[in-house]
Amino acid sequence: MRAFNWSSFALGIGTINAFTCDPTSLQEYLGSGISVTSAKYLANNATFEVPSSDIGFPTSPTNLPALCALEVKVPSTSNSSYSFGLFLPDDWNGRFLAVGNSGFAGGINWLDMGAGVKYGFATISTDTGHSSTLLDASWAENDPEAFVDWSYRALHGSVLVAKDLTQKYYGKGPAFSYYTGCSTGGRQGLKEAEIFPDDFDGIVAGAPAWWTVHLQLWNMKVGMYNLPTDAPHHIPQELFPIIGAEVLRQCDGSDGVIDNIISDPRCCNFDPETLLCPGTTAGGCLTSPQLDTLYHLYGDWVEANQTFVFPHLELGSEGNWGMLLGSDEPTTLGTDYVKYVLGLGSNWTWQDFNPSVLALSEKLNPGNATAGFDLSAFSKKGGKILHYHGLSDGAIAAGSSLYYYNHVLRTLKPRGIDLDGFYRYFMVPGLEHCTGTSSTMNAPWYFAGANQAGALGTGVSSVPGFADAEHDVLLAMMAWVERGQAPEYIIGTKWNNDTLQDEVARQRPLCMYPKQAMYIGTGDVDDPQNWACEMLYGGNGLRKNN
Repeated sequence: MRAFNWSSFALGIGTINAFTCDPTSLQEYLGSGISVTSAKYLANNATFEVPSSDIGFPTSPTNLPALCALEVKVPSTSNSSYSFGLFLPDDWNGRFLAVGNSGFAGGINWLDMGAGVKYGFATISTDTGHSSTLLDASWAENDPEAFVDWSYRALHGSVLVAKDLTQKYYGKGPAFSYYTGCSTGGRQGLKEAEIFPDDFDGIVAGAPAWWTVHLQLWNMKVGMYNLPTDAPHHIPQELFPIIGAEVLRQCDGSDGVIDNIISDPRCCNFDPETLLCPGTTAGGCLTSPQLDTLYHLYGDWVEANQTFVFPHLELGSEGNWGMLLGSDEPTTLGTDYVKYVLGLGSNWTWQDFNPSVLALSEKLNPGNATAGFDLSAFSKKGGKILHYHGLSDGAIAAGSSLYYYNHVLRTLKPRGIDLDGFYRYFMVPGLEHCTGTSSTMNAPWYFAGANQAGALGTGVSSVPGFADAEHDVLLAMMAWVERGQAPEYIIGTKWNNDTLQDEVARQRPLCMYPKQAMYIGTGDVDDPQNWACEMLYGGNGLRKNN
Protein backbone atom coordinates (compact mmCIF):
# COMPACT_ATOMS: atom_id res chain seq x y z
CA MET A 1 0.00 0.00 0.00
CA ARG A 2 1.24 3.44 -0.89
CA ALA A 3 0.53 5.40 2.27
CA PHE A 4 0.03 9.13 2.02
CA ASN A 5 3.13 11.07 2.92
CA TRP A 6 2.00 13.33 5.73
CA SER A 7 5.51 14.69 6.25
CA SER A 8 4.96 17.35 3.63
CA PHE A 9 1.75 18.35 5.42
CA ALA A 10 3.14 18.22 8.94
CA LEU A 11 1.74 20.75 11.38
CA GLY A 12 2.71 21.44 14.93
CA ILE A 13 -0.27 20.85 17.21
CA GLY A 14 -0.95 21.67 20.79
CA THR A 15 -1.47 19.25 23.63
CA ILE A 16 -4.83 18.13 24.94
CA ASN A 17 -5.12 20.61 27.78
CA ALA A 18 -8.66 21.92 28.27
CA PHE A 19 -11.08 19.12 29.04
CA THR A 20 -11.08 15.38 29.34
CA CYS A 21 -13.48 13.26 27.33
CA ASP A 22 -16.46 13.23 29.67
CA PRO A 23 -19.69 15.28 29.76
CA THR A 24 -18.93 17.06 33.02
CA SER A 25 -15.53 18.33 31.93
CA LEU A 26 -16.83 19.33 28.51
CA GLN A 27 -19.95 21.20 29.61
CA GLU A 28 -18.15 24.14 31.21
CA TYR A 29 -16.53 24.99 27.87
CA LEU A 30 -19.83 25.30 26.01
CA GLY A 31 -21.85 28.45 25.48
CA SER A 32 -25.24 29.30 26.90
CA GLY A 33 -27.95 26.82 25.94
CA ILE A 34 -25.51 24.37 24.38
CA SER A 35 -25.55 20.96 26.04
CA VAL A 36 -23.57 17.73 25.92
CA THR A 37 -25.62 14.73 24.87
CA SER A 38 -22.74 12.27 25.21
CA ALA A 39 -18.96 12.13 25.47
CA LYS A 40 -16.97 8.92 25.36
CA TYR A 41 -13.35 7.97 24.85
CA LEU A 42 -12.70 5.13 22.40
CA ALA A 43 -9.47 3.15 22.35
CA ASN A 44 -7.65 2.31 19.11
CA ASN A 45 -9.50 -0.06 16.71
CA ALA A 46 -12.82 0.46 18.48
CA THR A 47 -16.29 0.68 16.96
CA PHE A 48 -18.52 3.67 17.57
CA GLU A 49 -21.99 2.31 18.22
CA VAL A 50 -24.47 4.63 16.52
CA PRO A 51 -27.45 5.39 18.82
CA SER A 52 -30.68 3.68 17.77
CA SER A 53 -32.30 7.10 17.54
CA ASP A 54 -30.10 7.99 14.55
CA ILE A 55 -32.33 6.52 11.85
CA GLY A 56 -30.90 8.72 9.11
CA PHE A 57 -27.40 7.21 9.32
CA PRO A 58 -27.64 4.01 11.37
CA THR A 59 -24.38 2.29 10.33
CA SER A 60 -21.60 2.17 12.94
CA PRO A 61 -18.02 2.97 11.83
CA THR A 62 -15.37 0.42 12.83
CA ASN A 63 -11.59 0.23 13.26
CA LEU A 64 -11.42 3.78 14.52
CA PRO A 65 -8.24 5.40 15.83
CA ALA A 66 -8.14 6.37 19.50
CA LEU A 67 -10.45 9.36 19.88
CA CYS A 68 -12.95 11.32 21.91
CA ALA A 69 -16.49 10.98 20.53
CA LEU A 70 -18.88 13.81 21.37
CA GLU A 71 -22.48 14.66 20.64
CA VAL A 72 -23.59 18.22 21.32
CA LYS A 73 -26.99 19.92 21.07
CA VAL A 74 -27.29 23.56 19.99
CA PRO A 75 -30.38 25.82 19.99
CA SER A 76 -31.07 27.55 16.68
CA THR A 77 -34.24 29.50 17.54
CA SER A 78 -36.52 29.67 20.54
CA ASN A 79 -38.28 26.48 19.39
CA SER A 80 -35.75 24.66 17.21
CA SER A 81 -32.33 23.08 17.68
CA TYR A 82 -29.81 20.77 16.04
CA SER A 83 -27.09 18.40 17.18
CA PHE A 84 -23.69 17.44 15.87
CA GLY A 85 -21.19 14.67 16.39
CA LEU A 86 -17.46 15.34 16.73
CA PHE A 87 -14.55 12.91 16.61
CA LEU A 88 -11.36 14.29 18.21
CA PRO A 89 -8.50 11.86 17.48
CA ASP A 90 -5.47 11.46 19.73
CA ASP A 91 -3.23 11.56 16.67
CA TRP A 92 -4.55 14.82 15.22
CA ASN A 93 -3.30 16.13 11.89
CA GLY A 94 -4.04 19.74 12.86
CA ARG A 95 -7.00 20.05 10.49
CA PHE A 96 -10.81 20.11 10.60
CA LEU A 97 -13.22 18.17 8.37
CA ALA A 98 -17.01 18.37 8.11
CA VAL A 99 -18.99 15.70 6.26
CA GLY A 100 -22.40 16.14 4.67
CA ASN A 101 -25.86 14.58 4.77
CA SER A 102 -28.21 12.80 2.33
CA GLY A 103 -31.69 13.59 1.03
CA PHE A 104 -34.03 14.74 3.77
CA ALA A 105 -32.28 12.51 6.30
CA GLY A 106 -32.00 13.79 9.82
CA GLY A 107 -29.13 12.23 11.67
CA ILE A 108 -25.41 12.46 12.31
CA ASN A 109 -23.36 10.84 9.56
CA TRP A 110 -21.07 8.87 11.87
CA LEU A 111 -19.98 6.51 9.08
CA ASP A 112 -18.47 9.26 6.92
CA MET A 113 -17.01 10.78 10.07
CA GLY A 114 -15.26 7.46 10.66
CA ALA A 115 -13.67 7.58 7.22
CA GLY A 116 -12.58 11.19 7.81
CA VAL A 117 -11.08 10.72 11.26
CA LYS A 118 -8.75 8.00 9.93
CA TYR A 119 -6.89 10.69 7.98
CA GLY A 120 -6.32 12.41 11.34
CA PHE A 121 -8.93 15.16 10.99
CA ALA A 122 -11.06 16.43 13.83
CA THR A 123 -14.28 15.40 12.12
CA ILE A 124 -17.88 16.64 12.43
CA SER A 125 -21.37 15.95 11.12
CA THR A 126 -24.65 17.67 11.94
CA ASP A 127 -28.05 15.99 12.20
CA THR A 128 -29.55 19.04 10.37
CA GLY A 129 -31.99 19.54 13.25
CA HIS A 130 -34.31 16.54 13.04
CA SER A 131 -34.54 12.74 12.92
CA SER A 132 -35.77 11.01 9.76
CA THR A 133 -34.83 8.73 6.91
CA LEU A 134 -33.58 10.30 3.68
CA LEU A 135 -36.92 10.05 1.83
CA ASP A 136 -39.05 11.51 4.63
CA ALA A 137 -39.79 15.24 4.87
CA SER A 138 -42.86 15.02 7.11
CA TRP A 139 -40.81 16.63 9.88
CA ALA A 140 -41.01 19.94 7.98
CA GLU A 141 -44.80 20.18 8.19
CA ASN A 142 -45.75 23.57 9.67
CA ASP A 143 -42.14 24.03 10.80
CA PRO A 144 -40.27 26.39 8.45
CA GLU A 145 -37.48 26.91 11.00
CA ALA A 146 -36.70 23.20 10.89
CA PHE A 147 -36.32 23.48 7.13
CA VAL A 148 -33.95 26.42 7.52
CA ASP A 149 -31.87 24.26 9.87
CA TRP A 150 -31.78 21.52 7.21
CA SER A 151 -31.03 24.01 4.46
CA TYR A 152 -27.90 25.61 5.92
CA ARG A 153 -28.19 26.84 9.50
CA ALA A 154 -27.43 23.56 11.30
CA LEU A 155 -24.23 22.90 9.37
CA HIS A 156 -22.87 26.41 9.77
CA GLY A 157 -23.74 26.62 13.47
CA SER A 158 -22.32 23.17 14.16
CA VAL A 159 -19.06 24.08 12.42
CA LEU A 160 -18.61 27.19 14.55
CA VAL A 161 -19.17 25.38 17.85
CA ALA A 162 -17.13 22.33 16.81
CA LYS A 163 -14.16 24.46 15.76
CA ASP A 164 -14.24 26.17 19.12
CA LEU A 165 -14.30 22.82 20.92
CA THR A 166 -11.45 21.58 18.76
CA GLN A 167 -9.35 24.59 19.69
CA LYS A 168 -10.05 24.10 23.38
CA TYR A 169 -9.42 20.35 23.29
CA TYR A 170 -6.04 20.57 21.59
CA GLY A 171 -4.97 23.99 22.79
CA LYS A 172 -4.68 25.11 19.19
CA GLY A 173 -7.24 25.68 16.46
CA PRO A 174 -7.21 23.88 13.12
CA ALA A 175 -4.78 25.27 10.58
CA PHE A 176 -7.06 24.28 7.66
CA SER A 177 -10.72 23.38 7.40
CA TYR A 178 -12.29 21.10 4.79
CA TYR A 179 -15.69 19.81 3.76
CA THR A 180 -16.85 16.77 1.80
CA GLY A 181 -20.41 15.82 0.90
CA CYS A 182 -22.51 14.31 -1.89
CA SER A 183 -26.12 14.86 -3.01
CA THR A 184 -27.69 16.95 -0.23
CA GLY A 185 -24.15 17.00 1.14
CA GLY A 186 -22.92 18.48 -2.14
CA ARG A 187 -25.59 21.17 -1.93
CA GLN A 188 -24.57 21.92 1.65
CA GLY A 189 -21.00 22.46 0.50
CA LEU A 190 -21.92 24.85 -2.31
CA LYS A 191 -24.29 26.73 -0.03
CA GLU A 192 -21.49 27.12 2.52
CA ALA A 193 -19.19 28.55 -0.17
CA GLU A 194 -21.90 31.01 -1.15
CA ILE A 195 -23.03 32.40 2.22
CA PHE A 196 -20.36 31.36 4.73
CA PRO A 197 -17.10 31.63 2.77
CA ASP A 198 -14.92 31.67 5.89
CA ASP A 199 -16.07 28.28 7.19
CA PHE A 200 -13.87 26.15 4.90
CA ASP A 201 -10.64 26.41 2.94
CA GLY A 202 -11.57 23.56 0.64
CA ILE A 203 -14.92 22.02 -0.35
CA VAL A 204 -15.44 18.71 -2.15
CA ALA A 205 -18.99 18.70 -3.54
CA GLY A 206 -20.36 15.58 -5.23
CA ALA A 207 -23.57 15.31 -7.29
CA PRO A 208 -24.97 18.38 -5.53
CA ALA A 209 -28.73 18.62 -5.02
CA TRP A 210 -28.21 22.37 -5.35
CA TRP A 211 -31.44 23.39 -7.14
CA THR A 212 -33.92 22.56 -4.39
CA VAL A 213 -36.85 24.53 -5.81
CA HIS A 214 -36.69 22.55 -9.08
CA LEU A 215 -34.90 19.29 -8.23
CA GLN A 216 -37.43 17.93 -5.74
CA LEU A 217 -40.23 18.44 -8.25
CA TRP A 218 -38.14 16.91 -11.07
CA ASN A 219 -37.56 13.83 -8.88
CA MET A 220 -41.35 13.46 -8.87
CA LYS A 221 -41.84 14.44 -12.51
CA VAL A 222 -39.52 11.69 -13.74
CA GLY A 223 -41.60 9.10 -11.91
CA MET A 224 -44.80 10.60 -13.28
CA TYR A 225 -43.57 10.12 -16.87
CA ASN A 226 -43.70 6.36 -16.26
CA LEU A 227 -47.02 6.18 -14.38
CA PRO A 228 -49.51 4.75 -13.86
CA THR A 229 -48.07 1.25 -14.06
CA ASP A 230 -51.08 -0.11 -15.97
CA ALA A 231 -50.85 2.53 -18.71
CA PRO A 232 -49.62 1.60 -22.23
CA HIS A 233 -46.71 4.04 -21.93
CA HIS A 234 -45.35 2.47 -18.71
CA ILE A 235 -41.87 0.93 -19.03
CA PRO A 236 -41.54 -1.93 -16.52
CA GLN A 237 -38.32 -2.15 -14.56
CA GLU A 238 -37.26 -5.37 -16.27
CA LEU A 239 -36.81 -3.40 -19.51
CA PHE A 240 -34.33 -0.93 -17.99
CA PRO A 241 -31.34 -3.27 -18.56
CA ILE A 242 -32.45 -3.86 -22.17
CA ILE A 243 -32.59 -0.11 -22.80
CA GLY A 244 -29.21 0.29 -21.11
CA ALA A 245 -27.65 -2.43 -23.24
CA GLU A 246 -28.82 -0.76 -26.44
CA VAL A 247 -27.58 2.62 -25.27
CA LEU A 248 -24.20 1.08 -24.51
CA ARG A 249 -24.10 -0.64 -27.90
CA GLN A 250 -24.68 2.64 -29.71
CA CYS A 251 -22.68 4.97 -27.46
CA ASP A 252 -19.61 3.00 -26.43
CA GLY A 253 -16.55 3.90 -28.46
CA SER A 254 -17.01 7.67 -28.51
CA ASP A 255 -13.79 7.94 -26.49
CA GLY A 256 -11.87 5.90 -29.05
CA VAL A 257 -12.19 2.46 -27.46
CA ILE A 258 -14.86 -0.19 -26.92
CA ASP A 259 -14.74 -0.87 -23.17
CA ASN A 260 -18.38 -0.86 -21.93
CA ILE A 261 -17.99 2.69 -20.56
CA ILE A 262 -19.72 5.76 -22.00
CA SER A 263 -17.21 8.51 -21.39
CA ASP A 264 -19.53 11.33 -22.50
CA PRO A 265 -23.17 10.70 -23.42
CA ARG A 266 -23.28 14.06 -25.22
CA CYS A 267 -21.05 12.56 -27.90
CA CYS A 268 -23.64 9.90 -28.77
CA ASN A 269 -26.38 10.30 -31.39
CA PHE A 270 -28.66 7.68 -29.88
CA ASP A 271 -31.53 6.27 -31.94
CA PRO A 272 -34.28 5.00 -29.56
CA GLU A 273 -36.32 3.53 -32.43
CA THR A 274 -33.95 0.57 -32.61
CA LEU A 275 -35.78 -0.63 -29.47
CA LEU A 276 -39.20 -0.62 -31.18
CA CYS A 277 -40.98 -3.98 -31.17
CA PRO A 278 -41.37 -5.45 -34.69
CA GLY A 279 -44.99 -6.08 -35.66
CA THR A 280 -47.01 -7.48 -32.79
CA THR A 281 -44.01 -9.18 -31.20
CA ALA A 282 -43.60 -8.36 -27.51
CA GLY A 283 -40.79 -8.92 -25.01
CA GLY A 284 -37.33 -7.41 -24.91
CA CYS A 285 -38.46 -4.36 -26.87
CA LEU A 286 -40.53 -1.18 -26.50
CA THR A 287 -43.90 -0.24 -27.91
CA SER A 288 -44.52 3.13 -29.51
CA PRO A 289 -46.13 4.59 -26.33
CA GLN A 290 -43.17 3.32 -24.29
CA LEU A 291 -40.80 5.07 -26.71
CA ASP A 292 -42.69 8.30 -25.97
CA THR A 293 -41.86 7.81 -22.29
CA LEU A 294 -38.23 7.18 -23.17
CA TYR A 295 -38.10 10.46 -25.08
CA HIS A 296 -39.47 12.22 -22.00
CA LEU A 297 -36.76 10.68 -19.80
CA TYR A 298 -33.99 11.68 -22.21
CA GLY A 299 -35.47 15.15 -22.72
CA ASP A 300 -35.14 18.28 -20.58
CA TRP A 301 -38.13 19.40 -18.51
CA VAL A 302 -39.34 22.55 -20.26
CA GLU A 303 -42.53 24.43 -19.43
CA ALA A 304 -44.48 27.12 -21.31
CA ASN A 305 -42.56 29.75 -23.27
CA GLN A 306 -39.52 27.46 -23.41
CA THR A 307 -38.91 27.89 -19.69
CA PHE A 308 -36.14 25.47 -18.74
CA VAL A 309 -36.83 23.66 -15.46
CA PHE A 310 -34.36 20.75 -15.18
CA PRO A 311 -32.07 18.69 -17.41
CA HIS A 312 -32.69 15.13 -18.58
CA LEU A 313 -31.40 11.78 -17.45
CA GLU A 314 -28.20 10.94 -19.30
CA LEU A 315 -27.68 8.10 -21.70
CA GLY A 316 -25.95 5.42 -19.64
CA SER A 317 -27.88 6.10 -16.43
CA GLU A 318 -30.41 3.30 -17.01
CA GLY A 319 -28.86 1.01 -14.41
CA ASN A 320 -29.69 3.62 -11.75
CA TRP A 321 -33.28 4.34 -12.88
CA GLY A 322 -34.86 2.21 -10.18
CA MET A 323 -34.34 5.06 -7.71
CA LEU A 324 -36.99 7.24 -9.38
CA LEU A 325 -38.80 4.91 -11.79
CA GLY A 326 -39.03 1.59 -9.97
CA SER A 327 -42.26 2.12 -8.03
CA ASP A 328 -45.97 2.61 -8.54
CA GLU A 329 -45.70 6.06 -6.93
CA PRO A 330 -43.26 8.92 -7.53
CA THR A 331 -40.52 9.25 -4.95
CA THR A 332 -41.37 11.02 -1.72
CA LEU A 333 -38.37 13.26 -2.37
CA GLY A 334 -40.91 15.10 -4.53
CA THR A 335 -44.29 14.39 -3.00
CA ASP A 336 -43.17 15.01 0.60
CA TYR A 337 -41.59 18.27 -0.54
CA VAL A 338 -44.92 19.43 -1.97
CA LYS A 339 -46.98 18.21 0.98
CA TYR A 340 -44.86 19.31 3.91
CA VAL A 341 -42.35 21.88 2.67
CA LEU A 342 -44.53 23.80 0.22
CA GLY A 343 -47.44 23.26 2.62
CA LEU A 344 -50.08 21.77 0.32
CA GLY A 345 -50.95 19.20 2.96
CA SER A 346 -50.88 15.45 3.48
CA ASN A 347 -53.95 14.91 1.27
CA TRP A 348 -52.18 16.24 -1.82
CA THR A 349 -51.36 13.57 -4.39
CA TRP A 350 -49.05 13.49 -7.37
CA GLN A 351 -52.05 13.37 -9.69
CA ASP A 352 -52.79 16.92 -8.50
CA PHE A 353 -49.52 18.25 -9.89
CA ASN A 354 -49.63 21.18 -12.31
CA PRO A 355 -47.26 24.05 -13.19
CA SER A 356 -48.65 26.19 -10.36
CA VAL A 357 -46.76 23.95 -7.92
CA LEU A 358 -43.51 24.83 -9.67
CA ALA A 359 -44.40 28.52 -9.49
CA LEU A 360 -45.14 28.16 -5.77
CA SER A 361 -41.80 26.46 -5.15
CA GLU A 362 -39.95 29.27 -6.91
CA LYS A 363 -41.92 31.93 -5.02
CA LEU A 364 -41.41 30.41 -1.57
CA ASN A 365 -37.81 29.24 -2.07
CA PRO A 366 -38.17 27.27 1.19
CA GLY A 367 -35.33 27.68 3.62
CA ASN A 368 -33.25 29.50 0.99
CA ALA A 369 -31.83 26.03 0.35
CA THR A 370 -31.00 26.46 -3.34
CA ALA A 371 -27.33 27.27 -3.84
CA GLY A 372 -26.60 30.50 -5.70
CA PHE A 373 -24.00 31.22 -8.36
CA ASP A 374 -22.11 34.11 -6.77
CA LEU A 375 -19.06 32.45 -5.22
CA SER A 376 -16.93 35.58 -5.46
CA ALA A 377 -16.45 35.90 -1.69
CA PHE A 378 -15.21 32.31 -1.45
CA SER A 379 -12.84 32.90 -4.35
CA LYS A 380 -11.56 36.14 -2.82
CA LYS A 381 -10.69 34.49 0.50
CA GLY A 382 -8.68 31.81 -1.33
CA GLY A 383 -11.15 28.93 -0.98
CA LYS A 384 -11.10 25.97 -3.37
CA ILE A 385 -13.90 23.77 -4.75
CA LEU A 386 -13.65 20.33 -6.34
CA HIS A 387 -17.05 19.48 -7.81
CA TYR A 388 -17.87 16.11 -9.42
CA HIS A 389 -20.89 14.28 -10.76
CA GLY A 390 -21.42 10.73 -12.01
CA LEU A 391 -22.66 10.55 -15.60
CA SER A 392 -24.73 7.43 -14.73
CA ASP A 393 -26.57 9.19 -11.90
CA GLY A 394 -30.25 8.26 -11.91
CA ALA A 395 -31.25 10.38 -8.90
CA ILE A 396 -29.91 13.82 -9.88
CA ALA A 397 -29.37 14.43 -13.57
CA ALA A 398 -25.69 15.09 -14.19
CA GLY A 399 -26.57 18.01 -16.45
CA SER A 400 -27.65 19.97 -13.38
CA SER A 401 -24.01 20.15 -12.27
CA LEU A 402 -22.91 21.41 -15.67
CA TYR A 403 -25.73 23.98 -15.54
CA TYR A 404 -24.51 25.14 -12.14
CA TYR A 405 -20.86 25.30 -13.25
CA ASN A 406 -21.74 27.30 -16.37
CA HIS A 407 -23.86 29.76 -14.41
CA VAL A 408 -21.09 30.31 -11.88
CA LEU A 409 -18.86 30.99 -14.90
CA ARG A 410 -21.40 33.45 -16.31
CA THR A 411 -21.57 35.20 -12.95
CA LEU A 412 -17.85 35.48 -12.22
CA LYS A 413 -16.01 35.66 -15.55
CA PRO A 414 -17.43 39.14 -16.39
CA ARG A 415 -15.90 40.29 -13.09
CA GLY A 416 -12.50 39.03 -14.12
CA ILE A 417 -12.53 35.98 -11.82
CA ASP A 418 -10.84 32.89 -13.27
CA LEU A 419 -12.87 29.82 -12.34
CA ASP A 420 -10.00 27.39 -12.81
CA GLY A 421 -8.10 29.24 -10.11
CA PHE A 422 -10.52 28.14 -7.40
CA TYR A 423 -13.27 25.90 -8.83
CA ARG A 424 -12.84 22.73 -10.88
CA TYR A 425 -15.52 20.37 -12.15
CA PHE A 426 -15.08 16.67 -12.98
CA MET A 427 -17.49 14.40 -14.86
CA VAL A 428 -17.23 10.75 -13.75
CA PRO A 429 -18.20 8.22 -16.44
CA GLY A 430 -20.13 5.25 -15.07
CA LEU A 431 -20.54 6.59 -11.53
CA GLU A 432 -24.11 6.30 -10.29
CA HIS A 433 -25.53 8.45 -7.52
CA CYS A 434 -22.52 9.25 -5.30
CA THR A 435 -21.34 5.63 -5.16
CA GLY A 436 -21.16 2.52 -7.30
CA THR A 437 -21.35 1.60 -10.96
CA SER A 438 -23.49 -0.82 -12.95
CA SER A 439 -22.24 -4.37 -13.45
CA THR A 440 -22.41 -3.73 -17.19
CA MET A 441 -20.11 -0.71 -17.21
CA ASN A 442 -17.89 -1.77 -14.30
CA ALA A 443 -16.43 1.74 -14.42
CA PRO A 444 -13.66 3.12 -12.15
CA TRP A 445 -15.95 4.95 -9.75
CA TYR A 446 -13.99 5.12 -6.50
CA PHE A 447 -11.80 8.10 -5.55
CA ALA A 448 -12.67 8.59 -1.85
CA GLY A 449 -15.55 10.95 -2.56
CA ALA A 450 -18.24 11.48 0.05
CA ASN A 451 -20.10 8.27 1.03
CA GLN A 452 -17.74 6.16 -1.06
CA ALA A 453 -15.62 4.67 1.75
CA GLY A 454 -18.78 3.56 3.54
CA ALA A 455 -19.96 1.84 0.36
CA LEU A 456 -16.87 -0.39 0.54
CA GLY A 457 -17.08 -1.16 4.26
CA THR A 458 -17.44 0.30 7.73
CA GLY A 459 -13.70 0.52 8.37
CA VAL A 460 -12.46 1.89 5.03
CA SER A 461 -10.76 5.25 4.52
CA SER A 462 -9.00 6.99 1.63
CA VAL A 463 -8.26 4.73 -1.39
CA PRO A 464 -6.97 1.33 -0.26
CA GLY A 465 -3.61 0.76 -1.91
CA PHE A 466 -3.52 4.27 -3.41
CA ALA A 467 -3.66 6.76 -0.54
CA ASP A 468 -2.23 9.71 -2.45
CA ALA A 469 -3.36 12.99 -3.97
CA GLU A 470 -3.53 11.48 -7.47
CA HIS A 471 -6.21 8.92 -6.52
CA ASP A 472 -7.93 10.48 -3.48
CA VAL A 473 -10.03 13.61 -4.08
CA LEU A 474 -9.75 14.78 -0.46
CA LEU A 475 -5.96 14.51 -0.53
CA ALA A 476 -6.01 16.29 -3.90
CA MET A 477 -7.96 19.11 -2.24
CA MET A 478 -5.39 19.33 0.53
CA ALA A 479 -2.55 19.48 -1.97
CA TRP A 480 -4.33 22.32 -3.79
CA VAL A 481 -5.13 24.35 -0.68
CA GLU A 482 -1.87 23.83 1.19
CA ARG A 483 0.68 23.42 -1.59
CA GLY A 484 -0.91 25.12 -4.57
CA GLN A 485 -1.00 21.90 -6.61
CA ALA A 486 -4.27 22.20 -8.54
CA PRO A 487 -5.50 18.83 -9.88
CA GLU A 488 -5.93 18.37 -13.63
CA TYR A 489 -7.40 14.91 -13.04
CA ILE A 490 -8.22 12.38 -10.34
CA ILE A 491 -7.67 8.68 -11.01
CA GLY A 492 -10.75 6.54 -10.42
CA THR A 493 -10.37 2.93 -9.27
CA LYS A 494 -12.49 -0.23 -9.68
CA TRP A 495 -11.51 -3.46 -7.95
CA ASN A 496 -12.53 -6.95 -9.01
CA ASN A 497 -14.25 -7.13 -5.63
CA ASP A 498 -14.97 -3.68 -4.22
CA THR A 499 -15.83 -5.09 -0.81
CA LEU A 500 -12.47 -6.80 -0.50
CA GLN A 501 -10.48 -4.19 -2.46
CA ASP A 502 -8.48 -7.19 -3.64
CA GLU A 503 -7.15 -6.73 -7.16
CA VAL A 504 -7.55 -3.61 -9.26
CA ALA A 505 -9.75 -4.29 -12.28
CA ARG A 506 -9.26 -0.92 -13.96
CA GLN A 507 -8.24 2.66 -13.33
CA ARG A 508 -8.78 5.78 -15.39
CA PRO A 509 -8.20 9.52 -15.14
CA LEU A 510 -11.28 11.63 -14.40
CA CYS A 511 -10.48 14.85 -16.17
CA MET A 512 -11.16 18.45 -15.23
CA TYR A 513 -13.97 19.86 -17.38
CA PRO A 514 -14.03 20.63 -20.28
CA LYS A 515 -11.31 18.06 -20.97
CA GLN A 516 -12.16 14.38 -21.25
CA ALA A 517 -10.19 11.17 -20.97
CA MET A 518 -9.20 9.82 -24.39
CA TYR A 519 -7.44 6.53 -25.06
CA ILE A 520 -4.01 7.13 -26.64
CA GLY A 521 -4.48 4.11 -28.90
CA THR A 522 -1.94 1.69 -27.45
CA GLY A 523 -1.53 -0.30 -24.26
CA ASP A 524 -3.91 -1.75 -21.69
CA VAL A 525 -7.16 0.24 -21.65
CA ASP A 526 -7.46 -0.40 -17.91
CA ASP A 527 -4.13 1.32 -17.20
CA PRO A 528 -4.59 5.06 -16.55
CA GLN A 529 -1.21 5.81 -18.16
CA ASN A 530 -2.74 4.97 -21.54
CA TRP A 531 -5.31 7.74 -21.31
CA ALA A 532 -4.90 11.48 -21.74
CA CYS A 533 -7.08 14.44 -20.79
CA GLU A 534 -7.88 16.25 -24.04
CA MET A 535 -10.19 18.93 -25.33
CA LEU A 536 -12.93 17.90 -27.77
CA TYR A 537 -14.67 19.78 -30.53
CA GLY A 538 -18.27 20.61 -29.65
CA GLY A 539 -19.25 17.23 -28.24
CA ASN A 540 -18.67 15.27 -31.46
CA GLY A 541 -15.87 13.11 -30.12
CA LEU A 542 -13.13 14.65 -32.26
CA ARG A 543 -9.88 15.51 -30.58
CA LYS A 544 -8.75 19.09 -30.33
CA ASN A 545 -5.06 19.86 -30.13
CA ASN A 546 -4.03 21.74 -27.00
